Amino acid sequence: MTLEIKNLTGGYSQLPVLHQVSFTVAAGELVGLIGLNGAGKSTTLNHIIGLMRPFSGQITLNGTALATDPVAYKQQIAYVPETPILYPELTLREHLALTIKAYQLAPEPAWQRAQELLTTFRLANKLDWFPADFSKGMKQKVMIVMAFLTEAKLFIVDEPFYGLDPLAVRDLLALIEARKQAGAAILMSTHVLDTAQRYCDRFVLLTDGRVKAQGTLADLKAQAPDPTASLDEIYLAMARGEQDA
Repeated sequence: MTLEIKNLTGGYSQLPVLHQVSFTVAAGELVGLIGLNGAGKSTTLNHIIGLMRPFSGQITLNGTALATDPVAYKQQIAYVPETPILYPELTLREHLALTIKAYQLAPEPAWQRAQELLTTFRLANKLDWFPADFSKGMKQKVMIVMAFLTEAKLFIVDEPFYGLDPLAVRDLLALIEARKQAGAAILMSTHVLDTAQRYCDRFVLLTDGRVKAQGTLADLKAQAPDPTASLDEIYLAMARGEQDA
């Protein structure tokens, strides 16, 4: 199973933000989408999850094109947004029930999996709480639990570490690794490059809505003036070079 982005050009209204963006995310792979503010990361993710319509190009997942069969395409995706989005009138229990129904999961194993995730993220005693009762970090954990409750083929994770305590970050990374080993494809946008360097299999580096470079850390180092540079140093050097050009 592979997410494939081909020559994606898109943006807001008639203003292109992305220019001929192409990359893949394969099954069993964690790919880091890296870029400064305004580089096009969120716009790319919004196109992949179907919130925005491309000006041109193609997005396919496991051979299913978003443009021609959006329902079958979106059924394969779970999304953790940068800013938690919860229904104020629903409890945590009702959010989980809604997720189970929306993804047509078998109730008994789904609730068992939910209980395991709630325990991991220390939310097991919060089932009857409403979103107003949660801190930002707890809301982020709820989004993570709902996404990883599913059997999605592709997980889109946007800036997941902000608001999480160190223990929750560790638990999320372990969860991502487990789903990756189980064959899911994972695309993660993040500014936390030292963590990305340790956990991602490949990277897509965006600057000004274009793919500046992509590949493994070894591939990126081979393109950098300093072969010992960190991911952070490699990206900043490429971004500065783009701005100075």
